[in-house]
Amino acid sequence: MLYPLPAVMVSCAKPGERPNILTVAWAGTICSDPVMVSISVRPERYSYSIIRETGEFVINLTTRKLARATDYCGVRSGRDVDKFQEAHLTAVPAAFVAAPLIEESPVNMECRVREVLELGSHHMFVSEVLGVDVDPRYLDEKGKLCLKDADLMAYSHGTYFSLGEELGRFGFSVRKKPVQKKQPQKAAGVRAGRKESGKGKRT
Repeated sequence: MLYPLPAVMVSCAKPGERPNILTVAWAGTICSDPVMVSISVRPERYSYSIIRETGEFVINLTTRKLARATDYCGVRSGRDVDKFQEAHLTAVPAAFVAAPLIEESPVNMECRVREVLELGSHHMFVSEVLGVDVDPRYLDEKGKLCLKDADLMAYSHGTYFSLGEELGRFGFSVRKKPVQKKQPQKAAGVRAGRKESGKGKRT
């Protein structure tokens, strides 16, 4: 009942074999220093043996546009199909691991397995994040990540959802409101207010 969850595509590959993609909902951040994440995978899944043997994988965040591909990669087995080809996704080389990135994903996290916890129905891959790749379209002029613009996707009880409106920033509940300064009186005939200059979309 711990929902919603991130719906991510995990890419992996054995040397000399075609890469594969596994859709995972049980994924999360577990440490900030060092930066570590986890994914939980059933041992019978095709990707399980690949990740177990290579000790590497890439977490690829998903969006509204990637919903169909995300679902496809979760219901078809890499034993039978080339998921990159069938889902019309592009495999590109990673910087720190042999597993490929999914180019269409807004954020890719290159991971190396540190420990495998055999918990029961799922085994948890406790992993260190070696590098993060970000689509430049989601970086503003100062290099700040604007991930809300990516239209990210979440998963809840068998259903995919697009993330909704922003409700507040971290700490907003205790942040003091700025004191409003009194506006000077305007001369007669002068319109109050300020014209805001528009900014063009960065490509």
